Formats: sequence, structure tokens, C-alpha cells
Amino acid sequence: MTAHLMNSLHHQVWQKCLTKIQESVNIQSFTTWFEPIRPLSLDGSVLTIQVPNKFFYEWLEEHYVVILKEAIQVVIGSDAQLKYLIPKKNNIPQNLSFAKKAPNVDSNNTSLRSNKIQNPFVIPGIQKLKIDSQLNPNYSFEHFIEGDCNRLARSAGMAIAKKPGKTAFNPLMIFGDVGLGKTHLAHAIGNEVQKLYPEKIVLYVSSERFTNQFIDALRNNAITDFLKFYQIVDLLIVDDIQFLENKQKTQDIFFSIFNHLHQGGKQLILTSDRPPKELAGIEARLISRFKWGLSADLQVPSLETRMAIIQQKMDMDGVDLPPSVLEFVSYNVRTNVREMEGVLISIIAQAALNQRDIDLDLAKEVVSKFVDNISNEITVEFIQKIVAEHFDIPLEKLKEKTRKRFVVRARQLSMYFAKQLSNKSLKHIGNAFGGRDHSTVIHACRSIESLLENDTRFKNEVSGIAKRLKSTGV
Repeated sequence: MTAHLMNSLHHQVWQKCLTKIQESVNIQSFTTWFEPIRPLSLDGSVLTIQVPNKFFYEWLEEHYVVILKEAIQVVIGSDAQLKYLIPKKNNIPQNLSFAKKAPNVDSNNTSLRSNKIQNPFVIPGIQKLKIDSQLNPNYSFEHFIEGDCNRLARSAGMAIAKKPGKTAFNPLMIFGDVGLGKTHLAHAIGNEVQKLYPEKIVLYVSSERFTNQFIDALRNNAITDFLKFYQIVDLLIVDDIQFLENKQKTQDIFFSIFNHLHQGGKQLILTSDRPPKELAGIEARLISRFKWGLSADLQVPSLETRMAIIQQKMDMDGVDLPPSVLEFVSYNVRTNVREMEGVLISIIAQAALNQRDIDLDLAKEVVSKFVDNISNEITVEFIQKIVAEHFDIPLEKLKEKTRKRFVVRARQLSMYFAKQLSNKSLKHIGNAFGGRDHSTVIHACRSIESLLENDTRFKNEVSGIAKRLKSTGV
């Protein structure tokens, strides 16, 4: 067969694959993740395609591996294989992941892999070492940014990891809204226990999966086996316990498992979107046991914590995110960490697909699709952060009573910007600076205004800071 016919053939095969893929994905996903792919060659049953970068490859492997596999097998045959070619000269991230890490890859040529997850519920009697914990290795304490929003829960988790089942935090219930890191923290505890105590049996399971396994056990007359399996676990992590609400029989079996593990000195970790007292469809006897240990909530992270989270993720994945983009995303995406991750994925994908630099304009385009109203208000918290960073001093210094000249200047400038750019009262501004009164704020503003009139260099410096502050809200 001539080279020309071979060239034509791999294009034809890929077009047939695309037709099949379109049946399984929506238009937006197809346009974003499949149209940019270029077929390169067909060697027997092996189709080689080129994707823009490694991030693109990992996204396909993470979310569309089954669809891709089915498509090429329908078109080429059951022995079909798919190989990727990733250009080396690409500055977009080399190994980006936000949730479950994609398989390790050769940056030049990688075969399609199966994405099946091994069922952890085995027949009792199997060797303990063969039980799959179902933990995500990417969820670790190292990657869990600490802030006021999660300090109690994280500290309790660290204590548990060092002495599972032997602290007062048993059970540990981690609760909070969606996307605040409950699952990440639960996995981090499990991973740390596995590292410190490799002989212990750790198991992560969602309450939905627990319920389904229990139903299967009922159907197969295998309740005894089901109980015995869970009774050998040393650390049991049950995610989204609220989904057991109004499931009477499932609650009964979980009550039995809970008692057995707790009485045996085993550790239990539960996550929920609500505190125990608000779980209306859970039996009182279970609620009582949930309260035996510690209930720790995760709150919406502060601006400073959001920025630290984004910066860490970008550092891990080799992405050079301009400060203006970091600040803009952190300031405008405030609901939860998961939404921030979605925004970052979209920014990076758009940059890769459209061959654009990651800049403030691109960030604004993407964020506008996630956030209904991009905020024009600049918070006192954000002003403090930017000014402290400019003067290279810890943010806490702005709230202390030190009389050091450079700290006083930074504090006064922060108060000045807070009065000019935020909609907060003088009393609110003063409280944000260590409980100072409104007269202190007025004095600070007058001092800065005087300097602006008489010091050109200082005026230019202030102008630069103001420009940076305002860029976040327009």
C-alpha cells in the first residue's frame, strides 16, 4: 500500500472514531477534547494520534479512556491499540492533576490503558495484604493547605495518623459544604496511616458504595461475610455518611460494624455535608456514637488560603501562573476549592488549545463563565494581603501594635486603600486592623493623603499598588 493511501487511511479511521465518540459526549466536550487531536499514522491495528500536551493526554486518560477504547475497537477491531504522541516543545504543564492522578506516561509514546477499578470487597479469608485501600495517593497532608478554615480538622487528622484508634478523636467526623476538602483530608489521614503503619488495614468507601455492597450481600445471602470483611479493617473511612439517611437496614448493619471496630480500638473517620445534629434521617443511636469523638467543620477558605492552594497546585504541576491571574482567580472564585480547580483546568486548557499565554484577559474570560457576577468590590482582607506583600512584611504585623515606622506606613496605607476602595465602614476597617477605632483610620488616611501631596516617589509607589488592587475586580 502506498504512503499516500496509508496517510488517507488513518484519517478515515480517525473520522469514524470521532463519529462514534460524538454519540457519547456533549458538543462542548467534543469540541474541547477531541477536535484538537490529530491522527498521525495507522500501523496494523495501532492508531497513533497527536495531542497538544501532556495535560491534554492525562485529561483524556482520566475522563474519556473508556469512550476512546470503545470507539477504536468498533472501528479497527477488538485488538485495536491507541498510541499518543506529545510534542516536546510545549510550555503548558507536564503533569497536571487536581483529583486522581492519571497513569504515568512516556512523554513521547503511550498506549491506551484500561481504567477499571478493582473491587475492594473480597471474600473473607483472603490474605489481608491483598485488600485494596481505595485511597488516592495524591491526597496527602503535604498537599492539604492549612488555614483558619480547616486547622482543627487537619490537626486532629495528624494526631489520628500517628496513633490511629488511640486518641480522643474516634470517630472523627469531618463536615462542611461541597468542595472544601473533606475527602482530601480523609484520604490524607488514610495515606499517612499506611505510611506509618503498613501492617494496618485501611479502607476508604463511600456510603453509597457501602449501601450497594450491603444490598448485594442481602441478595446473595452473604451478610455474615459482609460483616466479617469490615470487622478486619483497622481504619475505616466512610465518605458522605449523610447518604445513609432513611436507609434503616443499612444503618443497622453499619451500627454493628461501628460498635465492633470502636470497641476493638479501631479508628473510624466519617465525612458529611452537615454536623451530626442536622442528620435528620439517621438513627439517634448512631448520631450519639458520631458524637463520641470529634466533629470538625471545614469552612470556606480565606483569600490568603485560596491563593496558597492555587499556588501550590501550580507549583506541583509546573505551571507558571502570573501573580495577576493568581490574585484574580483567588479573589473572584470564593465558594470552594473544587470550583477553583475547575477554573484553573479551563484556563490551562484554553491556553493550550488556542496557543495563548496564560494572562489576566484569559483568566477573566474563563472566570466569567463560572461566576455570575465578577466582583467589583475589593475586600479589606485582600488589601491587607497585597500591601503586606509589597512591603515584604507578614500580614499579621498590620494588626499588631508595633510602632516600627515601615509597619506603621504599611498599616496606614492599607487603611487608606480600605477606605477608598472597599464599601466598609470606618469601624469595620479599624476592627480588621487589630481592633483599632475609627479615629485611627481617619488619622491614617490623612497621613497618607499628606504624603501623596508632598512625596512624588511615594505617590508613584501607591499608584502601582492601586493598579494591582483594581485589576482584580474589573
